[in-house]
Amino acid sequence: MHGFLDFLKWSLIERRRNPRRPDPDPSVFTLVTPSYVVPRAAPDQCTITWIGHTSFLIQIAGLNVLTDPMWSERASPVQFAGPRRWVPPAVGFDRLPPIDAVLLSHDHYDHLDSSTVSRLAERYPATAWYAPLGVGDFLRRRGASDVIECDWWDESALGALRLTCLPAQHFSGRTLGTRNHTLWCGWSLRTPGHSLFFAGDTALHPDFGLIASRSGPFDVAILPIGAYEPRWFMGAVHMNPEDCINAVDQLETGLDGTPFVMAAAHWGTFKLTDEPMDEPPARMRDRWQAAGRHSENLWIMRHGETRIVP
Repeated sequence: MHGFLDFLKWSLIERRRNPRRPDPDPSVFTLVTPSYVVPRAAPDQCTITWIGHTSFLIQIAGLNVLTDPMWSERASPVQFAGPRRWVPPAVGFDRLPPIDAVLLSHDHYDHLDSSTVSRLAERYPATAWYAPLGVGDFLRRRGASDVIECDWWDESALGALRLTCLPAQHFSGRTLGTRNHTLWCGWSLRTPGHSLFFAGDTALHPDFGLIASRSGPFDVAILPIGAYEPRWFMGAVHMNPEDCINAVDQLETGLDGTPFVMAAAHWGTFKLTDEPMDEPPARMRDRWQAAGRHSENLWIMRHGETRIVP
């Protein structure tokens, strides 16, 4: 882990010596019309819709589940400064179906947005909020009433849906004085017919195989692929495409070689680090192909795209 002085070294010194490579025009990121089922999918159907970053609408077990909901213009404590969206939320807030559950990975601004939490809690007061340890008070202060805080490997149930809070390698904190006061995590979502792994925001770590053996098998694993440069600074908290290949190898090892679909997240929405905004998906496709993997098992989704989980 690197501290504030390392951040200053990166942002004030290294960026002058090594200017960022140019970004594409935001228009290269295609925004498509979602095709999720309204108001809910059938209990035996499963869909995922990419809203942007790590925000997904997952329809499973007849429920509508949001991950890391973020509808604000900036990932910041204020809306006049900080990382700004390159692509608007691919599902308009007023077009959301009834939300039954929200899964949160940690408390950083690009994953836990105060305004979005308040809006969701007001519109859908019966929503169940699943969060890692220490995040519950934040949610309750913004109107969430049904809050379930979990440690790694804790299990919960919502109807036919089984949820497990899973290990990740990251950090937390919304101010300098609150670093690592709360937990970070991923989640598995299981029904008799479908199983998904939402890794949240994580670096490569040695527990992916254990996650697969204890919570798999998975139909789809949603893994983060962006915000990875400079590597010396970001390698401890974010995966790059090479790390993702390693994580997929570990997951398959934990599943005795059973293949699954990897869906890419955490790219193309906020400019957080130094790699060009369009590099993560291109690099991910190249590494996937170089590893001899089938192209149909890699989902690089467009903003707003809905896919049916096999």
